Amino acid sequence: MISIVASTQATRRWFVALAVATILAMMPGLPQASASGKGEPLAGSALKSFISGRRIYLATPLGGEIPLNYRSNGVVDGSGDAVGLGRYMTPKDSGRWWVAGNRLCQKWKEWYKGRTFCFTVDKLSENKIRWVRDDGKSGIARVR
Repeated sequence: MISIVASTQATRRWFVALAVATILAMMPGLPQASASGKGEPLAGSALKSFISGRRIYLATPLGGEIPLNYRSNGVVDGSGDAVGLGRYMTPKDSGRWWVAGNRLCQKWKEWYKGRTFCFTVDKLSENKIRWVRDDGKSGIARVR
């Protein structure tokens, strides 16, 4: 009887983990900016100075936000605790960020399996950006 209950709980956890993984895979495809809201493209030192020391809040498809801290020393850290992801994945991670030409790049230790992603960033206002990742995913983020 105990092994059946344990097996059912393990199966349930597996399905929950699969659902969360699916949501996270979709997460970078956040709300699209309107075509009229192009904003000011940021590149090079302007991009670096705009992002450095700021906190970027990425909206998630199910509501809530994931804060990413872009520290001036090139470290980026984030937490999925606010959206309840801590039970299903590594809730916090850190990595490195840098600017390469007109793109903001980052590499996490664990998130996205440590893969490097780069983004173009358009400044829509002092507290809002539109980003487009090198794989075509895009969204709007709040900046603080």
